[in-house]
Amino acid sequence: MLDITTDQRRALRARAHALNPVVAISQNGLSESVLQEISASLESHELIKIRVFNDDRTVREQYLATICEQLGAAPVQHIGKLLVVWRPGTESKSAKNAPHRHAEPRRSKRSFQGGTRS
Repeated sequence: MLDITTDQRRALRARAHALNPVVAISQNGLSESVLQEISASLESHELIKIRVFNDDRTVREQYLATICEQLGAAPVQHIGKLLVVWRPGTESKSAKNAPHRHAEPRRSKRSFQGGTRS
């Protein structure tokens, strides 16, 4: 299982907010084919949401732990029936998509360059 810092987890949760689930775990459970699909999705997207169709919270927590252990991923969030998982990709992709420790301050969209308004 991959360990991440609190700041990294916070940044990943923020990035995951707008994502839709890409994999679903049905009542049949966490099969080998579902694990392969999750692995393929992590390879292409690095950060994914997984929807679990099971009402038992302990089962969902076990799914999250199993996914992270077997696929070398980090658990980002478990909220309701959604699991958020992150695994860094190749070096070129991970440099671009890795969570940053300190975000740069945002610049205003409007900037006044001087001069007079008419």
